[in-house]
Amino acid sequence: QLQLVESGGGLVQPGGSLRLSCAVSGFTLNYAAVAWFRQAPGKGREGVSCIASDDDTTNYADSVKGRFTVSSDNAKNTVYLQMNSLKPEDTAVYYCAADLGSYCDSRISLSYYDYWGQGTQVTVSS
Repeated sequence: QLQLVESGGGLVQPGGSLRLSCAVSGFTLNYAAVAWFRQAPGKGREGVSCIASDDDTTNYADSVKGRFTVSSDNAKNTVYLQMNSLKPEDTAVYYCAADLGSYCDSRISLSYYDYWGQGTQVTVSS
């Protein structure tokens, strides 16, 4: 059974940092693209970042570029999202998702990804 499990969410003050983890089972990251999405209350699900197994290319939404960094440890089948300089508008449920291919879609589109985790809550507040 294919499965993705997010962890690492929590409450952090503005300007603080969190690292989210996405543990993957049932397939290998060597043959997948993994993306991070987020959804704030009353909002649609928004693409945040993607990392490709093809050649380690990454994509970021403009809203997080320069603050967030996605990385992977293929030996551990885990993808990470390092979030720095957090803002209140980053508050959302964060999801990881996978496509069983080797490339990220340039738009980090919702429909591209077939498998989803359960989400982890990130709250940025003073």
